[in-house]
Amino acid sequence: MSPRPRSAMILGAGLGTRMRPLTDDRPKPLVELAGRALIDRTLAKLQRVGVLRVVVNVHYRADQLEAHLAGRKYPDVLISNERAGLLDTGGGVGRALDLLGAGPFFIHNCDTFWVDGEAGAEDTLERMVALWDPDRMDSLLLLADPATSIGYDGPGDFICGADGRLSRGRAEGSDGDCDGAAMVFAGVSIADRRLFDDAPGNAYSLNVLWDRAIAAGRLFGLGHQGTWMHIGSPAALAEAERILQGEAWR
Repeated sequence: MSPRPRSAMILGAGLGTRMRPLTDDRPKPLVELAGRALIDRTLAKLQRVGVLRVVVNVHYRADQLEAHLAGRKYPDVLISNERAGLLDTGGGVGRALDLLGAGPFFIHNCDTFWVDGEAGAEDTLERMVALWDPDRMDSLLLLADPATSIGYDGPGDFICGADGRLSRGRAEGSDGDCDGAAMVFAGVSIADRRLFDDAPGNAYSLNVLWDRAIAAGRLFGLGHQGTWMHIGSPAALAEAERILQGEAWR
């Protein structure tokens, strides 16, 4: 059995430009979705799948985010300081590797949220853990159907083959699973530390490492079964709140 991820990186250092004016006085992770900060919702999802340690990188209004996270007992939260300059997604995780410890780990955007299909459906992160295979994979990405996603209007990021392997390019249509169709990255992945071997220095995107893993046949995807929401703008936040309104599980 593959080792479970027991640590996670939450990407919390961004400027939140598209979320203005809500981010004029707070970092995006502290924007509330249906009365609860985005980062608290993310931590709750990670806690449910047994994550014990979470690293959060900080930059914009870093003091506010640190104060919000101070004193949490479970999961244990550590801070990766990017006050001196943003390192992009890959560079941010690369700096935090020593804090994340040994073994695989989740990488989680703060502006991603989803509903796990019908009531009683298997937890999405648990589905990722069950599929994770470090012998075949350097990283496993959660994917969503762009046609049914909230807050996303692009054509998709990857082509997901029948075996789950990812490639770049475009294809027509999707049924929300790995069927050779175009899918959008849904903001959470599992990574092996080897993904960062010989990584570029300083600031760089995770896309650099994903493209390298694609070339090696070691980047995989899992199709999400439910509604995925990119909470990247006030309009997307309002739409997500309309979906969540009245739901007991929120």
